[in-house]
Amino acid sequence: QVQLVESGGGLVQAGGSLRLSCAASGSIFSMYAMGWYRQAPEKQRELVARISAAGSTNYADSVKGRFTISRDNAKNTVYLQMNSLKYEDTAVYYCAALGVVTTWGQGTQVTVSS
Repeated sequence: QVQLVESGGGLVQAGGSLRLSCAASGSIFSMYAMGWYRQAPEKQRELVARISAAGSTNYADSVKGRFTISRDNAKNTVYLQMNSLKYEDTAVYYCAALGVVTTWGQGTQVTVSS
């Protein structure tokens, strides 16, 4: 079983940047594909970016070219670098370990002011 703790959210102006971190503990982090999801008010949770155990990445069309997911297996941490933020990126961002069962972090709020 893996436990996840996100950090790095906050308030930023449109056009700005934030980096989210997700620290994992309790299991073999390097074996997991990891994902960042987000949920805006009154909307369904959606996949933002995914990184496989081998390091290959996938992105939602809405964030391609602006967001970058990466992982540091030595630090048991996955990151989401978010650049050129837009108002519509405002949401709670969740880290997920994509095993047989998906494990979720507690979420971190990202608010982009227009």
